[in-house]
Amino acid sequence: MAATPPEPQEDLSLSTRLNSYVANTRVGKRFKLAERNTTFTTELRAGTATFLTMAYILAVNASILTDSGGTCSVSDCVPLCSDANIPLSSCTGPTHRIIQPDNSCKFPPINKGYYDCLEKTRKDLIVATVVSSLIGCFIMGIFANLPLALAPGMGTNAYFTYTVVGFHGSGNVPYRSALTAIFIEGLIFLFISAVGFRAKLAKLVPKPVRISSAAGIGLFLAFIGLQNNQGIGLIGYNASTLVSLAACPRSSRKALAPVVTAANGTISLLPGGSVSEGIMCTNHRMESPTFWLAIVGFVIIAYCLVKNIKGAMIYGTVFVTMISWFRNTAVTAFPDTPTGNSAFQYFKKVVDVHVIKSTAGALSFKGLGKSSFWEALVTFLYVDILDTTGTLYSMARFAGFTDVNGDFEGQYFAFMSDAASIVVGSLLGTSPVTTFLESSTGIREGGRTGLTALTVAGYFFLAFFFTPLLASIPPWAVGPPLILVGVMMMRSVVEIEWDDMRQAIPAFVTLILMPMTYSIAYGLIGGIGTYIVLHIWDWGESLLRSKKNAKDNGLLDQPSNENGSPDKASEV
Repeated sequence: MAATPPEPQEDLSLSTRLNSYVANTRVGKRFKLAERNTTFTTELRAGTATFLTMAYILAVNASILTDSGGTCSVSDCVPLCSDANIPLSSCTGPTHRIIQPDNSCKFPPINKGYYDCLEKTRKDLIVATVVSSLIGCFIMGIFANLPLALAPGMGTNAYFTYTVVGFHGSGNVPYRSALTAIFIEGLIFLFISAVGFRAKLAKLVPKPVRISSAAGIGLFLAFIGLQNNQGIGLIGYNASTLVSLAACPRSSRKALAPVVTAANGTISLLPGGSVSEGIMCTNHRMESPTFWLAIVGFVIIAYCLVKNIKGAMIYGTVFVTMISWFRNTAVTAFPDTPTGNSAFQYFKKVVDVHVIKSTAGALSFKGLGKSSFWEALVTFLYVDILDTTGTLYSMARFAGFTDVNGDFEGQYFAFMSDAASIVVGSLLGTSPVTTFLESSTGIREGGRTGLTALTVAGYFFLAFFFTPLLASIPPWAVGPPLILVGVMMMRSVVEIEWDDMRQAIPAFVTLILMPMTYSIAYGLIGGIGTYIVLHIWDWGESLLRSKKNAKDNGLLDQPSNENGSPDKASEV
């Protein structure tokens, strides 16, 4: 008698049962988990990976925007004694005097009162970054059902701070007026998105530029990941070649400042010029301990990707971060400096709930009559149209959502979500919000629905309470995943017709300008401009041929009667 084959054992794994249950619920059907070949736990993992690679924005965005001075002014400065070693109460007598603050109190050495105001502003801006990002991700997840995360964009925040408002308010547009420019620009952007004109604008982007933009953004991400401020520190500044090999320890990094040479040869700091971070290595290249720790994280992620291990981005990032949280080590994120000690004290709080006090609702409409205001508004608008739209299409293409026409499901609400987030962000006091490039990290982890974006929104909500921990993720932990995402986004270059120079040149210009100008918008402008220049002769010839054909066929220059219609008698 033949043996009865054993009955297949039921898979009792918790994740499998959870995924099966959620897929059949209203939530699973609403987010189309089965249709998009994904699972609930995959979406959670993808959202976690995306958030870990973009969590640096909590600290970085606030730090950059704080350099604008926010709502702080000379009125926040306090009187000081001419002798800094003597308390103000004892500053009397013929040899000492009380110095009343003027505009110079906002610049180094910064007045204590102004510095305290900046610290409060920085905390406000961390919360503003959290709220605007949370709302943007929520809208994107619920309405667009796409795995894309939003936050204040890198690049536009620097333009807002150092070009529009200026270092500590030294620019042409005050902080409050600059927020108003973003608010109005956001409303215009929202209207363009609502009527569907934004999608039409995006369709005008030539095909080679559209295809190469994904690879260009990948190079841009990798370039960010290779630098000091937001990456592993392999690339540094060189006075002759602009960039060079770096990876030197903190003690060997030097800051730079813009200077001007007077007619008599005297060199002085430019008015309002800001001093950089330590971006130039003087010696000891390739000896940075944090760089080699980042390399370990890079290897961990790369090995997991090679073996197709899920959660690759998370493992490397968390490993490097945990090692960096130990003090008194060569790779600590909290060095024994005033800044490091302050960061560690904030880190030890673990939980911190801060209420926005100064930046929310800080808009001012007094500067509408100035040309500098409208210049800033128009610049914000065209950068957002090109930058955010380009990023959206690149991420949708990277995820495989786009059809042959370049459209993708949920694009209307995707456009609406980042436009609405810009308006919300301006009301909270932050620079324009955009779809984040780091969304590609979650897409690589398998994110395919809005649950990924909602997971990121959930982490931003937790950031209300755990900002000290999340703001302490060091840049050398974020660098490795950014570099490897760049590797994956380069695959789109195979679709470029490299044998056709009229396609290849605009594609290459787009691809190379994005990282080299540190701007997605400039890359798109360069690519579109090159495409037009290379095709304008062909378009002219085509127009002339069509006119000639029309004339040869008797459709032009026909005699007409007094009513303007062709004269039938002349035809006979």
